[in-house]
Amino acid sequence: MDFARIDQQISALESCVENTIEVSPGEQLFVGVDLGTAYIVIVVLNAQKEPVACAMEFAQAIKDGLVVDYVGACHIVRKLVQQLEGRLGRTLTHAAIAMPPGTGHKDSNTHRHVVEGAGLEVTAILDEPTAANAVLDVQNGVIVDIGGGTTGLSVLEDGEVTYLADEATGGTHVSLVLAGSYGISFVEAEDLKKDQERQAEILPVVRPVIQKMASIVNKHIEGRDISGIYLVGGTCCLKDFEKVMEKETGKPVYKPANPFLVTPLGIALNCIAPQADA
Repeated sequence: MDFARIDQQISALESCVENTIEVSPGEQLFVGVDLGTAYIVIVVLNAQKEPVACAMEFAQAIKDGLVVDYVGACHIVRKLVQQLEGRLGRTLTHAAIAMPPGTGHKDSNTHRHVVEGAGLEVTAILDEPTAANAVLDVQNGVIVDIGGGTTGLSVLEDGEVTYLADEATGGTHVSLVLAGSYGISFVEAEDLKKDQERQAEILPVVRPVIQKMASIVNKHIEGRDISGIYLVGGTCCLKDFEKVMEKETGKPVYKPANPFLVTPLGIALNCIAPQADA
């Protein structure tokens, strides 16, 4: 796996959170909307599928991959779309979205309606680990996407997805453990979790949650010939997360420098241009 290439792509996307890359008036743009449990992220790519703008906002409108605050989710997506349109000087017209593996048709439609409520035509819907593989390009192994609410995984053989699974354990559970252990609010626990200077301190506290995530992975890969585990998702940003996962699974574990933005970028890379009217 070419982690130098992956980290370069993600670094370019990171820079687009604050800086907008100029696009031409008629240029085809591709948009990915990631409705996460902790953050809603929107990524815009140019005609060459390179990042040109990114916007995100902390949100609790999604729980375990399901929309629990429809109005709140619509408001945030609409606001972020308007921000990006203002930055780019362009109207955004279409987008791809992704769901946790195994999400039913009804819940997928709810995600679609949230995005369409912001004026975007949804031209592609895919599962989150598969979206991440548009960036990772895993041929053989398992992609584990640990977001705020769920642990999703996608087993790949010769570049093809052969198995998908998803269970409701994620970063929210890490924050709840921190809130209880330190006697702080959930929002304060979210900030603590992201404090680079205190990550060595909090790892022993949240280790049981990571071990639970590893047990989910173990259950779903049992009996399968898995050569490696590839981590994505914001929860995996925790320092040495991969070491705990590796110890519990007995498999080589890899993660990019910033696993948080892998899936949002992969969603945008899967965006399909709308069909022209006949």
